[in-house]
Order: sequence, then structure tokens, then C-alpha cells
Amino acid sequence: MGDLKEKRILVTPTSFGKACPGLRKTLEDAVGEVIYNTTGRPLSAVELISLLHDIDGYIAGLDEINGSVIKAANRLKVISRYGTGVDRVDLTEATRRGIVVTNTPGANAVAVAELTICLMLALARNLCEANQATHQGRWPRYTGIGLRGKTIGLVGFGSIGKEVALRLKHFGCLLLATDPAIDFNTAQKIGVGIVSFKHLISRSDMVSLHLPVTASTVKMINHETLQQMKPGAFLINTARGELVDEKALFEALESNHLAGAAFDVFSQEPPDKNNLLLKNPKVICTPHMGARTDDAMNQMGTIAMQDCLAVLRGERALNVVNPEVYSR
Repeated sequence: MGDLKEKRILVTPTSFGKACPGLRKTLEDAVGEVIYNTTGRPLSAVELISLLHDIDGYIAGLDEINGSVIKAANRLKVISRYGTGVDRVDLTEATRRGIVVTNTPGANAVAVAELTICLMLALARNLCEANQATHQGRWPRYTGIGLRGKTIGLVGFGSIGKEVALRLKHFGCLLLATDPAIDFNTAQKIGVGIVSFKHLISRSDMVSLHLPVTASTVKMINHETLQQMKPGAFLINTARGELVDEKALFEALESNHLAGAAFDVFSQEPPDKNNLLLKNPKVICTPHMGARTDDAMNQMGTIAMQDCLAVLRGERALNVVNPEVYSR
């Protein structure tokens, strides 16, 4: 692959190296040139097409990495995703062109799990409304719900779902989970009941989403499944916005079928200012910040950088998403 000092790398996650400034210096010392995203947001396909010209390695955030972007990347050897999800990367085109795609599995699991539980507690105790009211000089007497004895359903039992379950077990909850590839041993150790998706959403007081975006999961939370949820239940989504039909959710909230929802992710990010969920007081909204803790950002940055440099050195990366690229 040649001398790393001849390589150029594009880094688009704006938080890369923020928790550990030495990370940027390590990368800059290793290669010839590092170009950073200065916009403060994920990049569009149009923006990426011009930036990726003559780039060898790409440490990617939540950018729009479609087929046209990959075709325009004339020297690219690796897309190293800073995070877990690769739904915004055209894996087929990357593999066809011999580009290795990596991610950072598990690096942000604790951070996302902690935010998930934070949102659950905020919904249960009317925390956002109470905070606003108190700032306004009012002193309302809110009555919330306790988590002890409640049924919490985890749709997805991967690294994040497991971390959520580990923490919730100490709240005295009844934990249910569903996943296409369930880890029965871990579920048994934590005390999580493995059930069908239909059973989970009909029995849970809170439903929390922890699945990637696939053809089978897009809008899995829709009008039909929302009506199957327990009346007065809460929905939490710290996974991907595409999992939920936002219009159907708004209707379920307006009809009082659901008591509330908390979203760290949206189908369009940032969401349109006219998005109905932003206008509903029953919805807590945060700006896709689940992975943004000092520890998680440091781990994601370190893993993404190491895999990116490994590929550029001609070595096999540790966290390859498209291993079939090596058999071409």
C-alpha cells in the first residue's frame, strides 16, 4: 500500500479526538495529511464527492455515503465508520470497488444505554415538564410512575440492549427482549425473558428500540404495531429514526393511546422544524447524542483510526463489515 506518509485521510465526525486531543496528533503524525469536517454536522453526498477526491482513508460519521460518493472516490481504500451503524454506506458499491468498510462495535454501547435509561426516567417522572415549570416560577405537583415492577421491552438484544438490561435489572423491572439473533446465555444470566416481538409490545410498559436499519426493520413501529402496544405505554428510540413511522406515532400520542415517547434519532436529521413530534409536549427530543460521552468518543475514535491505518498499511482490519471484499 506504500508509505503512510503519502496517504491523505478525511475525518468527518466532528467529535473525533475531542475527548482525547492526543488522538488527532497520533493520526496527523502517522499520515501525510488529515482533512477535517468543519461544518459541525454530517456531510451530504454532494459535499463528499468533492472532498473524497485523492483521499486514501476515510473516517466517517453519519454522512450520506451513497453509490455516487463511492464512485467518485478515486483512491479510497477504506471507510472506517466512527460508530456501529453502516446503513448510510452503500456496502454493495464499496465492496464492488474493493473498499474495506469497518465500524466500532460495542464502543458506544454503555453511553447509549445510559442515555436510554435517562430518557426512561425522564418520561416516567415528567422531568422535562417539571424542570420547565420550576424555571417559570411554578410549583406543580407531578405524579410520575416508578420503574420497579414495570415491564420493559427491549427490541434488540445486541451490545446496547444488553447494557440497558444489565442496568435495569437493579431497578426491579421485569425485562423482556426480542432479537433475530438472540444471545440466550446472556439473557438467562441477566434475567431477561425472550419473547416474540408481538408479545413484547403488547405486554411492555416501556418499549425501547435497539436494532439496526434493515429491509425488515424500516418502520417496524407503525400504525398496526403501535395499536398493539399497551395503552399508556412509552416508546424510546435511541437506535435509528427509520425504525419508526413518525406520523403514526404522532397519531398514537394525540389519541392518548401512548403516554409519551423519547427520541434521540429521527428519520431526517436534523428533523424538519415542522416535524410533528417536535411540537408534541409528550415527546422528549435529543439531537442524536447517545454516543457522545468522553469515554465512548475516545473508544470510537481510537478503534476507527486503528482500523483505517491498518488497511492503508496493507493489513486486515479488526472490525470489517464487508469481509467479502477480501475474496474479490
